[in-house]
Amino acid sequence: CGEETALFNSIEGFRGEPRNKPPFPTTNGLFNEPTVVNNVETLANIPRIILNGGEAYASEGTDQSSGTRLFCLSGRVALPGLYEFEFGATLAEVLDAAGGFSGSGNLKTILLGGAAGSFVTPESINLPLTFEDTRNAGVSLGSGVIMPFSDEDDLTKTVLRIAEFFRDESCGQCVPCRVGTVRQEELLIRAADKQSFNTDISLFDDLATVMSDASICGLGHTAASAVRSALNLGLMETK
Repeated sequence: CGEETALFNSIEGFRGEPRNKPPFPTTNGLFNEPTVVNNVETLANIPRIILNGGEAYASEGTDQSSGTRLFCLSGRVALPGLYEFEFGATLAEVLDAAGGFSGSGNLKTILLGGAAGSFVTPESINLPLTFEDTRNAGVSLGSGVIMPFSDEDDLTKTVLRIAEFFRDESCGQCVPCRVGTVRQEELLIRAADKQSFNTDISLFDDLATVMSDASICGLGHTAASAVRSALNLGLMETK
């Protein structure tokens, strides 16, 4: 129940499915009462803003991305963990704080934003981590995950695991997500068996578009993001 209204339904004892909007949670939320839903990172910023003022908070980061952001680094880094940076720090600076790329082989790609994010190439290493810069680059900060992979890692297995995750996490309420996540995994398995990910590229495109445009909530909207970026970059053609 990652979607806020699905969380309300679950707490109220119903099936964890998103509700139609409007009405929005700010007027009709948990038990039909006005409800504020934020993640812990957002709430943790409130004391700083109250104590120091909004102007002090806005002085950190950039004009369009104020304050700081937590980044969860894992994968091929020397010091995996949670790191806090002002918005505007580059991908390279955040990776350096975690000890840089670690392990054998060469840096091949970085998963930015988690399972609902996108893979980027090493050429994106100087990308400023802000909402505006990542948006202009066609990617997203997402959950703040930064996960490097080497050219010795099995990216096919990784992408298949992402597809499996979305298949399992779909609540099943809407057809584009319920069926789309299953078909996405099936297409990947079929392509992996043939050792070719180019023949069904148009099907992946159509499927990604339908899920993004027609799903009810954010899970379906982003279920194909990482998969599609991996296909665009040719990450699964060779191990």
